Amino acid sequence: MNAENQFDSAVRQIPWKSWGELMSDRAAAYPDKTWMIYVDENGNKHRMSYSAFIDYARRIASFMVQQGIRRGVRVAIADHNHSDVVAGYFACWLIGATAVPLNMNEDNVRVTYILRNSECMLILARTQYLQRIQDCVETLVKEYENVNINIVNVDTNHAESEFSRQVADCSAFPFPERDTDMLDDECLIVYTSGTTGNPKGVVLMQQNLLVDGLAIAAWHGITAETRMMCILPVHHVNGTVVTHVTPFIAGSSVVLSRKFSAGSFFSAVAEEHVNIVSVVPTILALLLESSHHRLKVSNQPLSHIICGAGPLTCELAERFESRFGIRIVHGYGLSETTCYSCFLPLDLSLEEHHRWMQDYGFPSIGVALPCNEMAIHDEQGHALGEGERGEIVVRGLNVMKGYFKNEQANADAFAHGWFHSGDEGFFRSDEKGRVFYFITGRLKELIIRGGVNIAPLEIDEVINKAPGVKAGICVGFEHTIYGEEVGALVVPIDSSADEKSILQFCSNHLPHFKAPKVVLFADELPVTSTGKYQRTRVRHLFNEFKGIQFRKV
Repeated sequence: MNAENQFDSAVRQIPWKSWGELMSDRAAAYPDKTWMIYVDENGNKHRMSYSAFIDYARRIASFMVQQGIRRGVRVAIADHNHSDVVAGYFACWLIGATAVPLNMNEDNVRVTYILRNSECMLILARTQYLQRIQDCVETLVKEYENVNINIVNVDTNHAESEFSRQVADCSAFPFPERDTDMLDDECLIVYTSGTTGNPKGVVLMQQNLLVDGLAIAAWHGITAETRMMCILPVHHVNGTVVTHVTPFIAGSSVVLSRKFSAGSFFSAVAEEHVNIVSVVPTILALLLESSHHRLKVSNQPLSHIICGAGPLTCELAERFESRFGIRIVHGYGLSETTCYSCFLPLDLSLEEHHRWMQDYGFPSIGVALPCNEMAIHDEQGHALGEGERGEIVVRGLNVMKGYFKNEQANADAFAHGWFHSGDEGFFRSDEKGRVFYFITGRLKELIIRGGVNIAPLEIDEVINKAPGVKAGICVGFEHTIYGEEVGALVVPIDSSADEKSILQFCSNHLPHFKAPKVVLFADELPVTSTGKYQRTRVRHLFNEFKGIQFRKV
């Protein structure tokens, strides 16, 4: 079977024609079963059954329709991890609208750009973000004509919440008819940083979510008996797809945490009988650093931990698995591939698992999921052989529709008929003929700190405006906790240039996760013959800072 027929067959095997049809099935199959346990910032637990949660999402959908939202319209969501966010996503997908998650750790310039670029008509904002959102919209109104964005305060944490009252007064939005095909409907635009300043909007369809969720559930043995836990932000595809879309498809349940706490991680897993958690390498490092583990980890109900979305080293994986005795199922994917494209197989013996995680210089990211193909290509789009390094490329049903209104980026990303990841890698085969992939680095200069993509050029702009800086670049260097951390290499104007003042300036103009944590001075910056910065050539200069946990300036 060729790739095209294989993927066509996979589409036909999707049991539902829309997300709304899936919601209808789950409401009927699991009315009283626990769907979500939301743990707020104070440790209070809020439990919702499938029927209660779905009814709530349907009423939010009706409320949004009253605000003018229709199929094909975009809705921005300014919030943090909360059950309301997931209900808002489901409401959008039930209507056929598109959710646009906002990372409120970003600055107002970035948020304003996303609101403008996405052409959203409605913003659902929690109280603590309301003023910032209003400021962003006011900026748009001043700069552009015909800006008409409605802002709704969706805070439900207060007994007399206006939003709660309005939603309760709405009737439940009807499920779509069984023959209503909404698989090609856009449902999610996730903005991801590239190597240039402005982020790109990754457009995902309902088909993408359903296909990737089905594949993840099948690979990890996620069933109606499984309980997952979400400790990653739900504005990112990992938090959304792995620990909400996937368990909902499987009929299982999820514990959603407002914030991650290394000290309470294992106790939370034990108390709620969590079987699978999805993390980034930073979480593994923080768990190793924590001294609060009083429970015997061997008694944990965890089957395994899913890990991806950042650089995992052999050393970190070995330390974690040795200390806790919990298997890491390493994988790889991007927002552009909905979430995951490959994982290590679960049927590996301990010896085989150790070999693929330790013996090749990099932990293997595993074998391609059936819903997509993967390959290693050279710059001309030719497939490379075993052990040869080239670009990781992907094609399949979980690959995005494209970047929102960005023709040039789409042309570059889909050259030669595959999606180009921008990541370098290679593959090896086992005795069963399975192809195991490895990621060795990035062809592009993206910095990935704690699983979050950071564009170097944006930080360069700030560094070069700092006092005493003649010229400067940011450098992503290896870091024990975050995988990569941000440093600055600076050519000073004169001897009066001061590291503290440069760091303070950057801290004042960038969010903490983007701001440089250390400044090194040099006589010149590394450039190619065409004047392009070579950041990777100076990463080693920051090696002594690898294990330092930096605090806010």
